[in-house]
Amino acid sequence: MTAILTLTMNPAIDHSSSVDIVADEKKLKCTHSRFDPGGGGINVSRAIHILGGQSIAMYPSGGLSGQMLQQLLQRENITHHPIPIQQHTRINHNVIEESTGRQYRFNMPGALLQDHEWEHCLDVIKNFRPSPLYIVASGSLPPGVPDDFYAQVARIAKDKGARFLLDTSKRGLQLALDEGVFLVKPNLGEFNEILGEQFTDEEHILTKGKELINQGNVDVLVISLGRSGAFVLEKDSIRHLTTPIVPIRSAVGAGDSMLAGITFKLSRGSSIQEAVLYGVAAGAAAVMTPGSALCRKEDTDHLFQKMKENSCAILFIQK
Repeated sequence: MTAILTLTMNPAIDHSSSVDIVADEKKLKCTHSRFDPGGGGINVSRAIHILGGQSIAMYPSGGLSGQMLQQLLQRENITHHPIPIQQHTRINHNVIEESTGRQYRFNMPGALLQDHEWEHCLDVIKNFRPSPLYIVASGSLPPGVPDDFYAQVARIAKDKGARFLLDTSKRGLQLALDEGVFLVKPNLGEFNEILGEQFTDEEHILTKGKELINQGNVDVLVISLGRSGAFVLEKDSIRHLTTPIVPIRSAVGAGDSMLAGITFKLSRGSSIQEAVLYGVAAGAAAVMTPGSALCRKEDTDHLFQKMKENSCAILFIQK
């Protein structure tokens, strides 16, 4: 049985380069270009592969850039399932200014999907064989795809008996929660978007999170706190997992690495607590890598073991 199916509705090719100084009205001589597969779910699949697991990455793909994305995934030995679409897959541009170390990220709009194209994506998930145990969707929805798309995926996951893990934002996240999801991983800003309010103090955040749990919207709520780790809420417990101190090179890819670590451990039979702890370690490991690189397995395993041995890594909060 295929354990993990990842879904990326807004995939991309990430093009990276660097230049001495970013200035207007000048020809900027860039260094050697690098092209990587991009998009939330695709990065989750890539990180799962790095950590020693397997998944199938499903995504819409179109044009010459879509063909290139498929080739890049093949180069990394990522099992993937492209869904043909008419428009070209987007290409994002990341530029490092060498003189300052600043990173400039130019994210292009996604391909416009026709109704029959995104509906076909749902049909593929519904009829996917062998049926996955975990469906992991990460990233934004591209133009043309309705806000309730992830809610429809949540409904399909329930029908298939699969656990649905979701990392997205705004209306798409809210509607998916209304349908019911196994696990969601918003950051603090995205969590406040769900609530329609701005909470910064711990008590209100945890109270509102428990309300979502008790209402049956989600089984596991992981609120990413960046350098401060993550709150992990379940029906009978609340935990704060703290992040180990690591050298920071780039935060790009940390969220997808974290979700990959969680999913990888869950697929291996780990508890929620251990899986999220491993996810926090993977997210911290990604911060240690340059540019848009994801976590490294050796860093993730080392940090995970360190966190398990450190009694201060897990702070239990009264229910």
